[in-house]
Amino acid sequence: MPSTRTTVERRHTGTAAATGRGPAQPARSVEATGRRLKWAMLAPALLFVALMIVFPLAFTINLSLTDAFGAVNAGHPYVGLRNFADLLSDSRRFWPAVQRTVVFTIGAVVLETVLGLALAMLLRHPFRGMRWIRTMLLIPLLTTPVAIGILWLLILDPTNGIANHLLSEAGLPRMEFLGSVGQSLPTLMLIDVWQWTPMMTLLLLAGLTTLPTEPEEAALVDGAGPWQRFRHVILPMLAPALSAALVLRAVDALKTFDILYATKGPGGGSDFEAETLNVYAYGLTFDYQEYGLAAALVALFTLVIVATVVLLRRGAGKKDA
Repeated sequence: MPSTRTTVERRHTGTAAATGRGPAQPARSVEATGRRLKWAMLAPALLFVALMIVFPLAFTINLSLTDAFGAVNAGHPYVGLRNFADLLSDSRRFWPAVQRTVVFTIGAVVLETVLGLALAMLLRHPFRGMRWIRTMLLIPLLTTPVAIGILWLLILDPTNGIANHLLSEAGLPRMEFLGSVGQSLPTLMLIDVWQWTPMMTLLLLAGLTTLPTEPEEAALVDGAGPWQRFRHVILPMLAPALSAALVLRAVDALKTFDILYATKGPGGGSDFEAETLNVYAYGLTFDYQEYGLAAALVALFTLVIVATVVLLRRGAGKKDA
């Protein structure tokens, strides 16, 4: 006859097996071990990224609160928020630079999105020679922005440029393009569109290739035309990819510097006609050595970029909902 203790142990073992608690303990242990291993392997990379973000940001904020001039490492008194107040009250350079940055970003991104979506729709279905066209689309992306700026300086040269030569051959008046105060910013926007529209095309084309074909085929059976299928079927399904492409391109357009500086030089031109926030910050740092004021400008510019990302993501979230 088995002892009472053996009977109780068997009873508990049977209860655990019936409820599933016995085998679940090793599974939870393996899952916890895998979770700890994952964070242990990610920790060095996360720590490195955090240091690369936190330290420059903290250093910039600290520098923006000082009257740093001439040398960064020299001792400078703290002036509080005076640099921010000086920038926000500067109607000669700061606020016009903000306006140019907004106009340049919105204009370039809108044109690139519309043209990129149109090209992506054209390249959606395979046709003869499509590989060559896709290869040609990569050429502007593979060229450095400074080289692109120099190339367009030669093309748009008021005297010897091929653009004015073609205008003369067509019987149209010659234009100054980058040499004009009023034409510089629109011309730079078109140069940016030429360079970055292929990227928008490739991003949106990648999104189009992942869409299911059944909804569009059902709309075609119901008699929907091309525009109706695009507006009511394709565009809503493409919204996540479109919003992601918009965020990436908008942030990149806000930070545009190399093309502007390569074509217009310091200050964005003699009358600051192409001076955006990036160009203005560069001038304050390296031309005037106003490090405290430049750091305050960079801090404000960072807030603008973060706010832009948040607004675009929030708008995309509302559309998805």
